[in-house]
Amino acid sequence: MAPPLKGQVCVVTGASRGIGRGIALQLCEAGATVYITGRRLDTLQTTAQEAQSRGGRCVPVVCDSSRESDVQSLFEQVHREQEGRLDVLVNNAYAGVQTIMDNKQKTFWESPASVWDDVNNVGLRGHYLCSVYGARLMVPAGRGLIVVISSIGGLQYFFNVAYGVGKAACDRLAVDCAHELRRHGVSYVSLWPGVVQTEMMKDYVTTEASSEDPDLKQLKSRFSSGETPEVSGKCIVALATDPKILRLSGKVLLSGDLARRYGFRDVDGRRIEDILSLSSILSTTSRMSWLSSYMPGFLSMPKWIITLYTSKF
Repeated sequence: MAPPLKGQVCVVTGASRGIGRGIALQLCEAGATVYITGRRLDTLQTTAQEAQSRGGRCVPVVCDSSRESDVQSLFEQVHREQEGRLDVLVNNAYAGVQTIMDNKQKTFWESPASVWDDVNNVGLRGHYLCSVYGARLMVPAGRGLIVVISSIGGLQYFFNVAYGVGKAACDRLAVDCAHELRRHGVSYVSLWPGVVQTEMMKDYVTTEASSEDPDLKQLKSRFSSGETPEVSGKCIVALATDPKILRLSGKVLLSGDLARRYGFRDVDGRRIEDILSLSSILSTTSRMSWLSSYMPGFLSMPKWIITLYTSKF
């Protein structure tokens, strides 16, 4: 049987490591031709070699998502080399992790104002730029899927103000782009991974092992059971092969929900945690964290409660 994405063309931004790398690995394993971007050619080439060992074809492209000229050049290359074809675009590039960690204990007024640009120039504006140029290839073909990698930080306070506002905006980007793309047969969704065992987060948890920061302690307790970076890739392969994907366009999708919907597990065989399960939510609430161990993992927070919780009026 042919790989499910054989003949399809994908772009994954920020794929040198972390979630982007995991997505590239799974897309190549599914047989796609995958263009991966980052700011360093050496790390991109390492990812490309590993991805190609899984199947498919992986093309490394140096691209700074904060520069429109770089983004334009990327999609011109795809158009030229693939005869205008683009099936999947994953907006994942993010340049704010180190800034977030460096200012973890500071309020927004104590932090440098430049934190906003560090977090959102690539992690929001860059996603919009790629969406613009990607849609210009997809709309004439009448098909395609765009995914923006977001997080639960778009729902509740997480890390800092710039992070939360940026992630909430990513979710809104998916909703509004989907509205305009729907009649052209192109889908746009926002994907929320759970706690992901990325290289940078592993280093951070290890380096800060002796920290008394309660947020870090909470992160460490959940990190050991977190999902691998390839879970997001499995999610995107499943979405890209779903013939009814337009029904999900404009939605915020959770990795745990998609794992149940499409029937897959993590690459190591583990069940994927639902970040909106009652046990997961209780574990983030200091006064009620002790209850989390007594809650079955399949009990989830109803979406209507989340809708009421996030209502602005």
